[in-house]
Amino acid sequence: MQLLDDIPFVLDVDALLKRAHLESGTEDAAEFRDLACRASAEARPKALYKECYIDAKGDDTVIIDGVTFTSHALRRNLEEAERVFAFIATCGRELDQIDIPQGDFLKRFWLDSIKTALLGVSLSHLAAHLNKRYTLGKSATMSPGSSDVTVWPIEQQKELFSLFGDSNELIGVELTDSFLMIPNKSVSGIRFPTELDFHGCQLCHRAHCPSRSAPFCSALWESIEHEIESRAKRVTAPDNE
Repeated sequence: MQLLDDIPFVLDVDALLKRAHLESGTEDAAEFRDLACRASAEARPKALYKECYIDAKGDDTVIIDGVTFTSHALRRNLEEAERVFAFIATCGRELDQIDIPQGDFLKRFWLDSIKTALLGVSLSHLAAHLNKRYTLGKSATMSPGSSDVTVWPIEQQKELFSLFGDSNELIGVELTDSFLMIPNKSVSGIRFPTELDFHGCQLCHRAHCPSRSAPFCSALWESIEHEIESRAKRVTAPDNE
């Protein structure tokens, strides 16, 4: 298990201003720049990962380091894998300490966009680190709850976090009773080697999701549904012997 907590970054404030639809030179833009400056001084994006090995594979289950995960899509993606990397990445709790007046929803929205950018920094650094250290080559990730609810249920966050022990102590990320994470700009998942161009968004029907990284793939969705239905028929078919 390794913690990456010295991640270098430089916020692209001009790009963040465009995303926030703020025109440079305005009073709002000046206040945004001030907030970004404060965030840059306080932020400590982090990533925690663990090299894990697959113990066994079932029809729609994968046992990783003794923990059972249930997802047909995950099982399918790990068909050829023997080793995976479980991870938690976060913008860091330090940004939650920035004082914003109660009721100032605009600045809270701005801070949220800055936190999103810093989460991206953490994820990019983690990917580069894994590629360099383990020579991963082509790889992809899956996260509980990131696709449609049936793909890999968000409740499996509990199993994923169990691989790390006390995540709050290690990286400052807490899993709530509803399986969400604090800080809110945090991501957990499994990174695995693959020759396929897989994105969790390919199995998500939410057309207008602002975080979408790939279009919905009906062919992939239908192939997974077909595999699940075929397996169910085999299981329920009467024994002719």
